Amino acid sequence: MLATLLEFMPLVMFAAVCSVLMLGYPVALSLAGTALIFAGLGYVLMQLGVPVPFETTYMSAMPNRLYGIMNNQTLLAVPLFVLMGVLLEKSRIAETLLDAMSLAFGALRGGLGIAVVLVGMLLAASTGIVGATVVTMGLLSLPTMIKRGYSPSLATGTICATGTLGQIIPPSIALVLLGDVLNNAYQQAQLAMGIWSPRTLSVGDLFIGALVPGLLLVVAYIIYLLITAWLKPETAPAADRDSLMTELGHTGSIWPLLLKGLLPPVLLIVAVLGSILGGFATPTEASAVGAFGAFMLALANRRLTLPILREVVQSTTQVTSMVFLILIGAALFSLVFRAFGGEELVVELFEALPGGVMGATLVVMLVIFLLGFILDFIEITFVVVPIVGPVLLAMGVDPIWLGIMIAVNLQTSFLTPPFGFALFYLRGVTPESVPTSAIYRGVIPFIALQLCMLLALALFPALATWLPSVL
Repeated sequence: MLATLLEFMPLVMFAAVCSVLMLGYPVALSLAGTALIFAGLGYVLMQLGVPVPFETTYMSAMPNRLYGIMNNQTLLAVPLFVLMGVLLEKSRIAETLLDAMSLAFGALRGGLGIAVVLVGMLLAASTGIVGATVVTMGLLSLPTMIKRGYSPSLATGTICATGTLGQIIPPSIALVLLGDVLNNAYQQAQLAMGIWSPRTLSVGDLFIGALVPGLLLVVAYIIYLLITAWLKPETAPAADRDSLMTELGHTGSIWPLLLKGLLPPVLLIVAVLGSILGGFATPTEASAVGAFGAFMLALANRRLTLPILREVVQSTTQVTSMVFLILIGAALFSLVFRAFGGEELVVELFEALPGGVMGATLVVMLVIFLLGFILDFIEITFVVVPIVGPVLLAMGVDPIWLGIMIAVNLQTSFLTPPFGFALFYLRGVTPESVPTSAIYRGVIPFIALQLCMLLALALFPALATWLPSVL
């Protein structure tokens, strides 16, 4: 019994950290604390003469691993992209843009929903933060949609689904973190296969690979809204443009308002993504361009007061500190996991699965989807991907395709009741008159659309790999 338990110690360790996380303890401390407890247990068992599979050489690599995290140039993009997103949130660009889009599409059936999707897409591409997008769109658009006769379930489902586009549409913080972790996994896979290649997986590769799936999801959302408005016009009625203009306090042509709301975020997105796609800047350098651009937009909108600047700096520091603390805890967890032979155990389990590479990939996607109910994307990226990534990549899985599949999968888990994070974000700003059941019903069609996107990526990997190979 003891021998069997020691053989599967890595799985016991993984189950233990998931249990601690579900109890509500801080993620970074849970990862590091569990790893240290199991490392201490391994040392004690070795001193007692118990034949435990524990390689102490992995622990000696910890200082170098921590120094590598602090010296990682790619991760410098995290605080800069967070700064960009928070600045845009405080500069009220989303409010102006939503007013303009509502005037442009409000006269169509489902037009307000389409406006929300388009604004959410631009916010996702500008901020890359799911929680900020969902809360902002919930505060700005949900009262208007309900007032205009939209079904509560359709309105809340649209806002939730649109907010999660921040997971997949670049420049996404999730893709920045995922790109760095997958690059390490890719190098480990090459070492495991006994080969060396100068090729690395960059965050820019994931940004480019995510463009087509992200835009396809936006198109799918819009088509769904149009079909729903056509089949059930009472759930998404057209708004009267004159009354909408009066309500928004706007008279005359909508073009000046549209340009004022649309031009700044579009120029910022072009500056950030264009510099990456054109080869003029790395994602880290482009994040600095985005932060500076957001700073100038906030200044131009006269929103850059000292209190707001203090809030922006505090929020950026908190998020960045959280990310790096989790990364340090995850690095320690990963080393102890490998010290117990976890990597070899995962390889054996994957090789025993029916279906070969596709069977192993399907199991990993299912596990990530289920873990998405209880863990945030940061924990999954830093805990699960380093464990399964090297094994899948060594089996021949394309790293860009795997990264996009994981990102879309996590986006889906953000929506899935009853634990989807986007549902909690929206529930916090939704009026009491809208029941939670309406939010749950509203996201189900969008979950189906995202699962269809996952299936399309599985059947046609070129959706994620074609554009990076061309560029």
